[in-house]
Amino acid sequence: MGKEKCVETANCFAELLSDHQDKIIMFGKAVLLTVLVILLAWIVSRVLKNIIMGAVKKYPLVDEAVGKVSASILRVFIWLIAFLIILDLFGVNTASILTVLGAAGLAIGLAMKDSLSNIAAGLMLLILRPYKLGDYVDCGSVSGTIKEMGLFTTTLETVDGIFISAPNNVVFGSPVKNYSRNALRRADIVVGIAYGDSLPKAIEVLLDFMKQNELILQDPAPEVLVTELANSSVNLNLRFWTKSEQYWDAFWSVKAGLKPVIESAGLNIPFPQRVVTFANAIPQNTESK
Repeated sequence: MGKEKCVETANCFAELLSDHQDKIIMFGKAVLLTVLVILLAWIVSRVLKNIIMGAVKKYPLVDEAVGKVSASILRVFIWLIAFLIILDLFGVNTASILTVLGAAGLAIGLAMKDSLSNIAAGLMLLILRPYKLGDYVDCGSVSGTIKEMGLFTTTLETVDGIFISAPNNVVFGSPVKNYSRNALRRADIVVGIAYGDSLPKAIEVLLDFMKQNELILQDPAPEVLVTELANSSVNLNLRFWTKSEQYWDAFWSVKAGLKPVIESAGLNIPFPQRVVTFANAIPQNTESK
């Protein structure tokens, strides 16, 4: 009985294979082509990404973020085309699917207009390039070093190590201050001297002090300007230029050196003080007799 059942099962399988041989062969071809399409899509996306990133490294004027976003967009399109090809291999009407996707895309676009505005803002930021990766920027209420630029958000890191993810439309809609864009930056430091000190001597001492600092550029030349005749001091503005990447090193070195330089020159940094004059003389206490 067991042998008869096996023979009967084999005959049924052979009969089924004979009746649906064409469909099985077509299905096998579709599966094989699907694997090939997936493999080809993966290879093409990887090759295009390497080409784009290689071109970005070859041309320094092109920001790295532009290459990353472009590669991401191309990868999405490649896999979308691969998905449509796979559906067509299995006999699915892709024309109707495209129609449905178009209608669904319109509805989703209306529902997600804020997200789409982020994408549009991200593309405009990549085109206009107000900043690049590694720049320190101030965009309205957001400030920090640019770490990543995406289609939806821009990632920053503050000077105290805080992570910030800002929507692109917020960044694009605010004035952008880029502190790293220009090669040079100017620093202004105010220091006060006493009214009894010699003003020409103070200016000469401070100018010589800035000329000896290697971080300060001599072209444009540093300046010492009188900015204010304050209540208890004559305020001088030390104005100098330095490289953008050395700005804070130069700023803090000048700040730290001002007090010893002024004191060694015999000058004084006064503290706030007021002279009070009474209109009427204050009667002196007299001892009672």
